[in-house]
Amino acid sequence: MNEEHPGTGRVDLVVRASRAVVDGSQRALSLGVREGRIAGLAGRDAPWRADRELVLADDEVLLPGLVDTHVHVNEPGRTEWEGFASATRAAAAGGITTILDMPLNSVPATLDPVALEVKRSAAAGRCAVDVGFWGGAVPANLDELVPLLRAGAFGVKCFLLDSGVAEFPPLDPAGLEEAMTRLAAVDGLLLVHAEDAAGIAAAAHPGGPVFADFVASRPPSAEAAAVRAVVRAAVRTGARAHVVHLSSAAGLAEVAAAKAAGARVSVETCPHYLVLDAAEVPDGATPFKCCPPIRDRAEQDALWAGLLDGTIDCVVSDHSPCTAELKRLDTGDFGAAWGGIASVQIGLPVVWTAARERGVALPTVVSWMSSATADLAGLGDRGRLAAGCVADFAVFAPDEVWTVRAADLHHRNPVTPYEGRALTGAVRSTWRRGERIGDEPRGELLRAPVRTAAGG
Repeated sequence: MNEEHPGTGRVDLVVRASRAVVDGSQRALSLGVREGRIAGLAGRDAPWRADRELVLADDEVLLPGLVDTHVHVNEPGRTEWEGFASATRAAAAGGITTILDMPLNSVPATLDPVALEVKRSAAAGRCAVDVGFWGGAVPANLDELVPLLRAGAFGVKCFLLDSGVAEFPPLDPAGLEEAMTRLAAVDGLLLVHAEDAAGIAAAAHPGGPVFADFVASRPPSAEAAAVRAVVRAAVRTGARAHVVHLSSAAGLAEVAAAKAAGARVSVETCPHYLVLDAAEVPDGATPFKCCPPIRDRAEQDALWAGLLDGTIDCVVSDHSPCTAELKRLDTGDFGAAWGGIASVQIGLPVVWTAARERGVALPTVVSWMSSATADLAGLGDRGRLAAGCVADFAVFAPDEVWTVRAADLHHRNPVTPYEGRALTGAVRSTWRRGERIGDEPRGELLRAPVRTAAGG
């Protein structure tokens, strides 16, 4: 279907936009949707035979639906922290049309095909957006890693230090090597929380409300040591490894060296590491606690440089909510508070606000949060506006200024470090398979393609 002749077949919907993000740039276009997929692209005013038409306002940009591959939904078992209904409503409000759920902090953790089905049952009929699932790797379930992939998990995640929940213990070096060996046999992906247990133990946090003390207890050197261990294991085994939530220049240097040497390693970072500055975090402000911690402006600048030069592959929320009580808002004790930032609803405007101040174009930001994340999960027909892709998109007003209010968030527990922060860029509507997402939960539960051998 070309620019001059969008085709004679009828489409269900045509979208007309003066600005749309396509192939890394912005341009005017019309987009036809047939049976939930993009039938083709044409000039903005091209003729279509369409049942419905959506015309974007002059201040709006059409974006591909974002894909967030790092979301902790926590249902079942800790549904009071979050749940599929609330998490996916929040995602949709943020322009996200697909999420991948982490294997913790639900109970049971997603450690075998039976637990995966328990989680799928909990999610069925409750999701506003499409949802896929990561499995988990712990010392006792290494025989289950390949069965998890064959049951539809998109990959598996492990920790190299205490995860914070007893049902998801960390892998030691031998376990990491064994997990990678098994996954390499089927070209499976291992996601790694990369902080070195010994390095963290040596910088133990005494507790209390001083944020600088907490930051010092999770030093960049511990992140760098863990990334180095992951890279070396990936090289030895030939496995694919993905480092989650990178926070430091030290870890970035390890990733850059690994990529230069041809290791099969990718890495993500998160809005809070790109935007929040440790020097501005008040003592006792436990909504800012996450692990690794928010660091200083120099570390932040290094992460932006890593994104722009391709060392960092993508940006994800690491939406990790809990109840207000677990954040210890009453005491402000960083040692006792749960670590995690809930931001799935506002990740795009948070990153875009900072990006435009740094002269980074909107298509670049969108690629980090849509096509790059989709490709990480093997969902090549998502996260982009192209013929044949799933017709998921968002309508975004990049110049609209608004203020974050926790009461306006759809998260089950609206505790946020962004309270009162002025952001630029607002999601006005989100569309899944050519239908505007509303109150009815129509999201699908996704399964990864079955893997039987390396590359197959």
